[in-house]
Amino acid sequence: MADEELLDIGQLSLKKRDYSKILLILGAAGLALCCVIGLIDAIGGFETGLEWIDWLAIGLMVMCGPYGFYTSYNHRKIVEIESRLPDFLRDVSEGGRFGMTLADSIKASSRGRYGHLTPEIQRMASQIDWGVSATDAMKLFVERVDTPLVRRMVTIVIKANEAGGNVADVLDMVAHDARETLLNRNERSIAMSTYTVVIYVAFAVFLATIYILNSTFLPEMVRASTSIAEGAEKVGGNLPMQIKGDVVPQINLIFAIAVVIHAFGDGILAGVLQDGRIANGFRHSFIMLLIGLIALRVV
Repeated sequence: MADEELLDIGQLSLKKRDYSKILLILGAAGLALCCVIGLIDAIGGFETGLEWIDWLAIGLMVMCGPYGFYTSYNHRKIVEIESRLPDFLRDVSEGGRFGMTLADSIKASSRGRYGHLTPEIQRMASQIDWGVSATDAMKLFVERVDTPLVRRMVTIVIKANEAGGNVADVLDMVAHDARETLLNRNERSIAMSTYTVVIYVAFAVFLATIYILNSTFLPEMVRASTSIAEGAEKVGGNLPMQIKGDVVPQINLIFAIAVVIHAFGDGILAGVLQDGRIANGFRHSFIMLLIGLIALRVV
């Protein structure tokens, strides 16, 4: 009994580490540092050649980039594991029909190829070789992956195996149900991808509008206002309001603030629409902030 407890503790220690919280904390620290640098630059502490809004955009990119891409990568791995799990259950079911136990079927299936699911199956097989029961190995697998779909499927299989029923039929039923669930989710994801594209197109149009205003409309407004003011002075009149050239940098700053707000907010919205996860939106926010910063300061 003591050996079994030691085995369980040893397997639980194999649970994969999630660095997303660490990356988010480090990113928040980077954002705070960039804000401090931007504030010192704004009050004249030292000259960096960038506006404070540029430092805010860089800070948001530091926070969104590593965290967003890391969580997105993990999410894609989980999605692949879920998509290949029905194939694994089908193969385990076939082993059961040939008279193999659940443990033997898992070990036999560990030699197959299931993408990112393969290492998890091999780990379950190794745990079984070390003396862990098949149901406990599957429970540990659920703890490592920890998604509602995997938890529901594996729980049904474990309950059927513990009840001593026809596990092969249960595995086929669970695999079929999982395929239907994944098919519906994929259809929704494809439909939502259209809205993500619309958000990117709208952001591009917003940047193009700002570029046109900065390059043509504002200079013409300043030039026209100056001409009218000069004409009014010649005839002894007085122009109540004049758009001067020194106003343009202030307007550009307002445009830059709008770009940063749009980039961060639209990115979050794109992530939520794509797969219902705010964390995935950080990746889109990073991309939009990068595009916006380049468009404002390079183009």
